[in-house]
Amino acid sequence: MERLNKNAPSKKLTVAQKKQIAELDSKYAAKIAEREIALKDEMAKVADDFEKAEALQQQLTGERKKLQAELEEKKEQIRSAK
Repeated sequence: MERLNKNAPSKKLTVAQKKQIAELDSKYAAKIAEREIALKDEMAKVADDFEKAEALQQQLTGERKKLQAELEEKKEQIRSAK
């Protein structure tokens, strides 16, 4: 850890930045949960059709990754703001 901090010291976040990041975490956790519920309901309806269920599972995975990437991008914007 000490060597890592020498090469790229971690930036201290302000209280406001920490609050913004916490709000983003909460907001995106809710978005992800909302999509999971919606798509799992759809998957339950098409449980007989493996192909449709698999496609919905892939859609869920893709949407989760997209939302996580958005979250990390917004967090990085907050971290780099002065």
